[in-house]
Amino acid sequence: MALTTLDPTTALVLIDLQKGVVAAAVSRGCAQAVEQVVGQARLLAAAFRRRGLPVVLVNVAGAAPGRTEQSFDPAGLPPDWTELVAALDRQPGDHAVTKRTWGAFPHTGLEALLRGLGVTQLVLAGIATSIGVESTAREAHSLGFNVTLAVDAMTDPNPEAHASSVGHIFPRLGETGTAREIINLLGSEQA
Repeated sequence: MALTTLDPTTALVLIDLQKGVVAAAVSRGCAQAVEQVVGQARLLAAAFRRRGLPVVLVNVAGAAPGRTEQSFDPAGLPPDWTELVAALDRQPGDHAVTKRTWGAFPHTGLEALLRGLGVTQLVLAGIATSIGVESTAREAHSLGFNVTLAVDAMTDPNPEAHASSVGHIFPRLGETGTAREIINLLGSEQA
């Protein structure tokens, strides 16, 4: 469903825009240019801050327990791999959430934070579209939040997975739009 409206208390949730993830995405290549994605995320964060709306910056610092065929090994990563990229211009009023699963809700307190702020809708963006962003969108939808996905502020190392999430999964979880469309809607509805 195309973008129609934003609730009065909508939060921006940016997923895994951190040094290690961004560097890996740049080195592998992605469906959309990583620099563009980070730039769009920065514009969204600035617009939400101007409106006094919550900005949640999520980073990943590990993996869920359990056996997988592709394990996560942070041993080869630089010590600062979990730090958010400077381009996001983190502000004192931003909320930080560290996750150890694909989605941002399990075991993080994110739901309690959002409910405490009166948030009813989330705008999601970040890396990777088919993993962190999609998992968080699925969880948010299941928890009853309205979900909007900023499709030009996300990317994935797998272009097919990115296209599948954007074209097939996201329309079932919420509404999609560009960062500019979301910012314009913030300007017209939140004034």
